[in-house]
Amino acid sequence: EEEPATEIPAASKRMYSISSPLRAIIRLRRQYRGQKKSRLHLELPREKPSELVHTRLLQRQLSLNRTGLYGPSMSLFNQSSFESSQYFTFDTSVEQYAMKKCRRKKNRRKSRMVLYPDKTKRYLPTEEKSKAKRCLLLLIVIVFFQILNAIENLDDNLQKYDLDGLEKTMHREVFGQKVAVESIMELLKDYLATHVHNKPLVISLNGPTGVGKSHVGWLLAKHFRSIMDNDFVLQYFVMHHCPSGMALLTCEIDLSKKISDMVTRAEIEEKIPLFILDEVELMSPVLLDTLSRFFEPNQTNEFLNAIYILISNIGGGEITKFVIQNASAEILHQQRGAEELLSIVQPVLIDVHPLWKAADIIPFVLLEKTHVINCFLEEMRREGLYPDQKHVENLASQLSYYTTEDKQYSRMGCKQVVAKVNLL
Repeated sequence: EEEPATEIPAASKRMYSISSPLRAIIRLRRQYRGQKKSRLHLELPREKPSELVHTRLLQRQLSLNRTGLYGPSMSLFNQSSFESSQYFTFDTSVEQYAMKKCRRKKNRRKSRMVLYPDKTKRYLPTEEKSKAKRCLLLLIVIVFFQILNAIENLDDNLQKYDLDGLEKTMHREVFGQKVAVESIMELLKDYLATHVHNKPLVISLNGPTGVGKSHVGWLLAKHFRSIMDNDFVLQYFVMHHCPSGMALLTCEIDLSKKISDMVTRAEIEEKIPLFILDEVELMSPVLLDTLSRFFEPNQTNEFLNAIYILISNIGGGEITKFVIQNASAEILHQQRGAEELLSIVQPVLIDVHPLWKAADIIPFVLLEKTHVINCFLEEMRREGLYPDQKHVENLASQLSYYTTEDKQYSRMGCKQVVAKVNLL
């Protein structure tokens, strides 16, 4: 009984050879459809209606029954694949698959770089500008205009006082005191550049007699009277306003009243008054104490806006000694020499009274013989005389001098020049 089963007729062999490729094609097509349906199954919502699932199972069963005509082996395989597809689901991995799919799409979008050439790029993407940059730019512009306005105000204030004209006048009429004149002008320019100050300006002119201290005070008073008015300039001479027979209390009250009244009037008109106090070495300690109270920084605003010029011969001996000792060193016209001279004079002034701690001390040095000759020429021109150079040198040689190796310094400066010219 087993032998007939083993023998296969030739016709069936031919049929098998023809149907095997066809079955392979059908198998591949069925697998493709199965994969396609499984993908559709994944893309559908997770909770499907029971009727839709049932209809899909019936459609798959019918398709498998149709293919059962090709052989029992194929129907068995299809049945097993159907059962496996019926019981195998992707419920646990649907969300992961969806996330992977989204990531793939994003990666594809990122990888697709679109280049816009300059010729074809007609519409550029709009850039969002930050408002903080605009605010910062506006702030910078405001600060710039504020600084510019402040600089213009400083220039206007200095032009109001005409300090350039004052400087030219002082260089032309004050002889032998170039460093002192430059120091005075620098202090005045810094102080008069604004009307708001934290302390008054106190300038102390110190040196021996006849070197031009009182002449500088006279030039300052003349210039500021022409700019502001006579009401805001006070020239106080101790021997005239407070003679030896007057009571000190009366002098103190009088000086305090003059300073207070002038400062109050100047503050109303927004001007800075000028006080020139000559012969300070003759002031009593009571008057010096009165002045020191006006120099303090802790005062009302109107007393902080004032200029005080103190003229005295205190420290003149120390200056004379220093000039004679350093005549050949040529340091008198240098900044280093001025600093050394200041370090010598300042302790002497502070020993007299502490008010010089608040003052800017400017030493006046001795005048040479050439400076005295210039004093004679200026005074004779002022009197309408046209002197001869030899005659002027003869007049200058009649004065007494400190003689060093190659220079002569006048003992009395230009003090006797006016008297000599009046005798002509």
